[in-house]
This record gives sequence, structure tokens and C-alpha cells, in this order.
Amino acid sequence: MKAVAALSPEEIHEAVFTMGRQARTAARALAILSSDQKNAILHAMAAELREQSAEILMGNAKDLAAAEENGLTSAMLDRLRLDEDRLEVVAGGVEQVAELADPVGDILDERSRPNGIRIQQIRVPIGVIGIIYESRPNVTSDAAVLCLKSGNATILRGGSEAIHSNRAIALALQGGGEKEGLPPYSIQLVPFVDRESVKEMASMDDYLDLIIPRGGKGLIETVVSLARMPVIKHYDGICHVFVDEAADQEMALEITVDAKTQKPSVCNALETLLVHEAVADKFLPALAERLAARQVELRGCPKTQAVLGDQVVAASEEDWGTEYLDYILAIKVVSSGEEAVAHINRHGSQHTDCIVTRDEANAERFLREVDSACVFHNVSTRFSDGEEFGFGAEIGISTDKLHARGPMALRELTSYQYRVRGSGQVKDSPR
Repeated sequence: MKAVAALSPEEIHEAVFTMGRQARTAARALAILSSDQKNAILHAMAAELREQSAEILMGNAKDLAAAEENGLTSAMLDRLRLDEDRLEVVAGGVEQVAELADPVGDILDERSRPNGIRIQQIRVPIGVIGIIYESRPNVTSDAAVLCLKSGNATILRGGSEAIHSNRAIALALQGGGEKEGLPPYSIQLVPFVDRESVKEMASMDDYLDLIIPRGGKGLIETVVSLARMPVIKHYDGICHVFVDEAADQEMALEITVDAKTQKPSVCNALETLLVHEAVADKFLPALAERLAARQVELRGCPKTQAVLGDQVVAASEEDWGTEYLDYILAIKVVSSGEEAVAHINRHGSQHTDCIVTRDEANAERFLREVDSACVFHNVSTRFSDGEEFGFGAEIGISTDKLHARGPMALRELTSYQYRVRGSGQVKDSPR
């Protein structure tokens, strides 16, 4: 086989479009698999991930060595890293999807017309889904198994930093699944990381029914600008917590620390904290002490600086719209709930935002007025997750409004079809 690095744009085009044709054929076979068949395939996939763990971890070690050499941050390295325990979580996630209800075939609506025609609205697979993502090799498994369970073929294009991990995982999934009847080419990974491959995927609307980009804003904007098929976007996770004047202070501290530090490298981690001025003098010093123990850098507005002094550096206007994915927190003191909502709707990414308060009216106003996919009351933003919602593994958090919003799991990977049954009715009268 020709070295990947030597592929010309023409060869990349042909390789990606060949994958598209193969995926279209696979999708037709996947669409008619029974739930029992899909579940058997998923269990075989999980077994193969465990069987191939040494190969997968060897590939991950290559990726980590290259990432360290390229100077990736500790948070980004953590997103990339696999070990036996994390790989077991991945395999367990595949088995968990097997236990979930299959959405394909669900009857969404059913009615009979006066002329005797019977109409059903039925969930069906979308067809072929392309996933373009960065950094996290577990996405390879999550995306593939969710697409399989919902009856879709998938073409995966991961980032260069995880290429060896992704290849090993994708091979294990397809190879293990084939032992239980998975159609060939149901799960395909683009084997090269040239940017040209993104352009080619975005252009093949004859084969891809949907494309889902997961990664930085630059990647997503590139895909949106090029795509000739529908795109579901997973934009930045610029998540907020607003500590209201009626907040339980200890609860607010625990939620803020958890949302920022439990795993800062993920999209549902806290990036900007808003604090009502009525509680800032008491709340901020207590918070700064807890975050200092976790080595979190604080960037604050002038009012925050007035309270915390040299414990905080000045925030720039850019900080309010930055997804750090690191131990950095922007803090702004606001004069009201209205100001907090206005700030979130202006600077947020419509991902996940939380209010901490004991005032139910303030909470309901926040939940109603913040224009985000997920709005929380007294809950850490880290719960914005398909598994935490009871959906099983997720393919991402959609910040779109059509056709899916929030955690995307099985139902969000289906479309619907109208099935109409009759007994010879004809429409023979002109309008």
C-alpha cells in the first residue's frame, strides 16, 4: 500500500469517495438488522476491544509520545490518554449501548383518515453519518456504536494527535462486529489526516447524509463552510455558573469547584463564573482559597479584582468568550440576574449554563431566558452528558436547534418515515 504521506489530492479524493460508496452499501444492510442482531454485534465489539487492548494501548503510547513532543498541554494529554481502566470504560460503554432500547421502528404518530388511509410516522436510520473530531480516541468508539445501534453506517475522521489509537479502535470494532454479522465497511476510519480529507468528506453529499464535527471552533467553521449536506454542530463549551444573591454559599462553592476542576478538559466544564454583587465579598475569597489548592488561575473583572487583589489577574474582553479546557477560570461580578442572563446570551456558546439559588422564581426566570441547549438549577455543568441523562454514550452536545439539541444519543441519530396503508383509495377528483 502506498505511504499515506505520499497521497496526492486526487488519491485522497478517490479514497474518501470509495469509503462513501462502501458506507452507502453498508447502510442499506444495517437498516434492516434486528435489535437482537445489533446487540449481538455490540457485545462482540466490546469483547474485541478487550482482546485487542495491547494493540490499542501500543497505538495510544505512540500518540502520547508525539503529543508530548509537540507540546500539548497537560489537559489535552489527559484527553488523549488511554490505559487499561479507561479502555475498560470504553468497552463497558459499548455493552451499555447494547442494553439501551433500539429507537429504530418506534411509532411516533399514528392516525386514520376518514377515507380509510392509515398513516404511521416511524423512526428510521439517517443512513451514512460522517464524524470529524479531535483529540479523544474514545469518540471513535462512542460514535461508531451509537451509529450502529441506530442503524447507520459511519465514516470517522479523527485528529492527527490520536491517529494510531483511532485506527486500532476502529479495526477492533469492525473486526469484532463482523464475527456476529456486521456488514463490511459499516465502520470506516479515514486512514490519513490531511486536511484535504475534511474537504472531500464535506463535498460527498451523494453518500453522506449528515456530518457532525466535534472539536475547536476553527474545525467546525471549516466544515460548516464546506459541507453540502446537513451539519449538526458541537460548538465551544463556554459554560457558565451564576451564583445568585439567594444562593446557598456552600452549595455554590461545591458546584463551582466541581464544574471547573473535576475534569477541565471537557466541553461541559465551567469556563466563566458570574457572581451577584450582593454576595461577592463573602463568596469570592472562599472560592479563591479552594481553587488555589487546585492551582486554578483566576481572571477577573475590576470588581473581582477589588475583592481578591493579587489572587486574580485582569480579565480581557476575550476571556469572556474563551473555552480554556484548562485550570483557568474567568470571573465577573454582576449586579442582577438580568445582567447575568444578558452576559451568557452574548458570550456563551449555547451549551450548558447553571444558576445556583434558593429562589425558585429567580431559577425559573434563568431557565426560561438563557438560550442554551442545557440550563441547570443547582447542578454542576459536568452533568451535561448523554450518559448522565440516561441516554448511554453520546456522540456530542449539539448547540444547534435543528434537528437535535443537547446531548446527542440514539434518538437524535434517527430520522422518520411516513408509512401509509390503504385498501385501494385513489384521489380521482380534481382540486
